[in-house]
Amino acid sequence: MELWFVLFELELTLQFSCGKRIDYNPYPMKYHIWTEGCQMNVADSQRVGSSLEHLGYTFTGNIEEADVIVLNTCVVRQSAEDKALGRVTSLRPLKEKNPNLVINLMGCLVGVRGAEKLRAKLPFVDVFSPPSDPGPLVSFLSQGEIRTIESDETTRRFAMLDDDPLTSLGASLILPQHERGELISAHVPVVYGCSHACTFCIIPFRRGVERSRPVGDIVAEIRSLASQGVKEITLLGQIVDRYGKDVPDGPNLAALLRIVHEVEGLERIRFLTSHPNYFTEELMETVAELPKVMPHIEVPIQAGDDQVLADMKRGYTQKDYRDLVEKIRKKIPDCSIATDIIVGFPGETEEQFMETYHVLSDLKLDVAHLARYSSREGTVATRRMDDNVPDEEKMRRFRLLEELQEKIVDGINRNYLGRSVEVLFEEKVKNRWKGRTPTNKLVFVESDEDLKGRIVPVTITWTGPWSMQANLQKQPQLISR
Repeated sequence: MELWFVLFELELTLQFSCGKRIDYNPYPMKYHIWTEGCQMNVADSQRVGSSLEHLGYTFTGNIEEADVIVLNTCVVRQSAEDKALGRVTSLRPLKEKNPNLVINLMGCLVGVRGAEKLRAKLPFVDVFSPPSDPGPLVSFLSQGEIRTIESDETTRRFAMLDDDPLTSLGASLILPQHERGELISAHVPVVYGCSHACTFCIIPFRRGVERSRPVGDIVAEIRSLASQGVKEITLLGQIVDRYGKDVPDGPNLAALLRIVHEVEGLERIRFLTSHPNYFTEELMETVAELPKVMPHIEVPIQAGDDQVLADMKRGYTQKDYRDLVEKIRKKIPDCSIATDIIVGFPGETEEQFMETYHVLSDLKLDVAHLARYSSREGTVATRRMDDNVPDEEKMRRFRLLEELQEKIVDGINRNYLGRSVEVLFEEKVKNRWKGRTPTNKLVFVESDEDLKGRIVPVTITWTGPWSMQANLQKQPQLISR
């Protein structure tokens, strides 16, 4: 057993038996975390912040006064990787000025296959951490040496994640101080990695093979978050519907939702991202049946043409997706549906793009996350396909879908005018309270009341394509706090 693990177990025992926080570092050391990318990275950064505060560090928003700087990176597109490399390179002067500064590069830029090239390219970086793993940084800070990840097999590294007290002992996931009592909605990873490997996607190569977390670890973490004031959690996975498929006779996502639904203090449950191949009728029925599970589904189509879908290795057809949307709407009344679309995939013709346009026009989905295809080294698409759609054409197609979707959402949201909906309020922004409906619509309300963390009935008074405005109902009955 590694020293950093023993130290954490000892600290946790003392902390929760004595009601005190134990600081290993006698000096007021500070940390700063820069996070880019998906919700999984946000959750990973919270775990890093929690681990650093266990060691006695405090958060600072000023990167120049930090003793430890963590860059949690995303490389889903080339522009994201370029941004991450630019960001870490910009820290070299700080390191030269303060040799004791610890710089930790983390996430998909590092990946799970070793960091030899990055070490040679970025010699001023002290620690290289794979996605979702605070271990190398904790080891470096507590022992003064880096736990080498190159010698660890991917499966062994992921196995350690649930031996790590930051992930296996729910009570140990104490939110960073600046988020404690402030965070209303949190993300909880349930599936690490991905084994589907779409031809355009670099994530399986950077995050490793798919692995489901044990139910007990997930529930313990959620209970801990609920005890710290979190009212809503989102279960995360690259393909969240595949939860449990890597465990013989293990529970699936529907079963997990039923268990999480019983956590006291938790008001709302969401999950993402789904995949058309694995979104089952059982899962639909579970969402429809459980009142805490919100009627909002994120299930990407990526493209509307069957040949492009086959080239992407998505595993379904346009008709399959249309049928799935019809089933979801039938099983889950008033459900909102979000999708992802990539334009300009290698070989995509104008006619094939128009298939995507017509699918979006016909289905009228609530959200469409749009992206222009970009070549990613290491993916099948980059190795085997010619990126032959000009950038100007990609942008034209992007704008067409963007304009179409704006009109669609504007029409959908107009149906909320005058309706009563329950909104979970998260924070006050420019003198207005911001919250979300069960269908994940953004709502703003002007009120002098403290609405933070409350689910309150409101009446929608104005709608636009991206948000809505509402009034508190007269003599509002606060449903929860």
